[in-house]
Amino acid sequence: MILRQDSAVDDIVCRPAQPHELAAVAELRWRWVQELYGTPDTMLDDFVPPFVAWAREAEPSHQCMVMVRDDVVIGMAWLAITQRVPHPRAFERMSGDVQCTYLVPDERDRGLGGELIEAVLAWARDLGLERVTVHSSDRAVSAYSRHGFGVSPRLLQVEVGQGRAG
Repeated sequence: MILRQDSAVDDIVCRPAQPHELAAVAELRWRWVQELYGTPDTMLDDFVPPFVAWAREAEPSHQCMVMVRDDVVIGMAWLAITQRVPHPRAFERMSGDVQCTYLVPDERDRGLGGELIEAVLAWARDLGLERVTVHSSDRAVSAYSRHGFGVSPRLLQVEVGQGRAG
């Protein structure tokens, strides 16, 4: 957990999400889609319950880090954890993927996103993950680069379906 004192004398805490905060996390996810693509077809009140149910069910593989100011969730980042094929020198292997990093617009450009990234990376180190990847927006590439992410000539991707919503 990271606790810092903000210049506005507000406490900002970055820590794993608590179960009662999942509805606020769902709202951030909905707001993010609205910000990028316009109002979703699914209304917020219809999105929150199934998102919360998904988050509870996906907890073994998807962990959420939140940034909280005065008990209000202002940011999130998900760490998707994947088991890797065993290796003769390391049978238990895992990697991670940072997903859905979002900070409310009024809190951006003050270094808080970087703190959220650092908190997720610290969590990944604590879990013993081999590597962490991210599929970043254009706007956030420099933030991830500042925190150690780099281009890899060996990490390739191909889009195989219609999975991109928007």
